[in-house]
Amino acid sequence: MIQRCHKWRQKRKQYIDQARQTSDEIERERLLQTAEHYGRIVSAEQEKIDSTRDPKEKAAAEAEVAAAESTENSDEEEPGFPDFITNLN
Repeated sequence: MIQRCHKWRQKRKQYIDQARQTSDEIERERLLQTAEHYGRIVSAEQEKIDSTRDPKEKAAAEAEVAAAESTENSDEEEPGFPDFITNLN
């Protein structure tokens, strides 16, 4: 189960990356919807995994997932506005 969950997370990230690189709005929306679908699958699978663990394993696994998602999210974040644009005062 854990391996499938990891595979689906990778697919989700792949679709998000493809959506960022495409210029066609319709294709971008399709890719983002597919990524969202994989996100829901991962969430459901993670709930199944968590329900089979005892509380100590569950806490350790949640910390591991949070660490993995933080590294994924840092890759997914789009750069913000430069300081010279946000500090116009």
